[in-house]
Amino acid sequence: MRTLIVNDDGVDSPGIAVLARVAYEAGLDVTVAAPSVDRSGTSAALTSLEENGRMVIERRTIAGLPDVEVTAVEASPAMIVFVSASGAFGPEPELVLSGINHGPNTGHAVLHSGTVGAAFTAANQGARAVALSMDSATPEHWDTAAEVARRAIDWVGEAAPPGTVLNVNIPDVAVGSLRGIRPAPLAAFGAVQAEITDASSTFVAVSFIPVRAGESERSDSGLLRTGWATVTLIRAPSEISNIDLSGLTTG
Repeated sequence: MRTLIVNDDGVDSPGIAVLARVAYEAGLDVTVAAPSVDRSGTSAALTSLEENGRMVIERRTIAGLPDVEVTAVEASPAMIVFVSASGAFGPEPELVLSGINHGPNTGHAVLHSGTVGAAFTAANQGARAVALSMDSATPEHWDTAAEVARRAIDWVGEAAPPGTVLNVNIPDVAVGSLRGIRPAPLAAFGAVQAEITDASSTFVAVSFIPVRAGESERSDSGLLRTGWATVTLIRAPSEISNIDLSGLTTG
């Protein structure tokens, strides 16, 4: 299966190297194209740095994967996926793997995630997509992340139709301490919430406050906190058909 690997932490992130190795060892036809610098929080924004109307790219390598083409791109992760469908990095991908992100992507705040935004963009173009994240800004247990990623990739390749987006969050614990993998609904919040700390007529000061789910909560955030890896099928933008709009329409 033709596979594009992207992230929002940047092409030099340890997480994308782990994910590329897992995909390569699974026998997928792997290409890596990722932002040259951190592009976290970009959602599905289509932005890039261009010179003379051309997107700026640079060839890179990942240690231990000499056969995998790696490209650093001056663009958001969603933009990278968007142009990949037109052959920017080889044939159009059938599967897009996004991550492995440093930090969780849980709750309804996945809307703002560059990791998830890339997956949504892939689904809109008819590909299968998996967004993967670790519950730590400085992950240590990459072997655990690799094991969960293998299972997620196998499931998507065997059971998921085109257009599927699977959001995966992994606790930063040793493999032996991982309680398992569970399906989970999205929490009502994300990993952080905004707080206005100061304001005047010329500025607004914003701080981002970590939010921790209660251990009894059965959402993705709650289960992740108690040592479970969580998987959630989420939907890219689509129309709502069960609401009557007859009072609005004319003609």
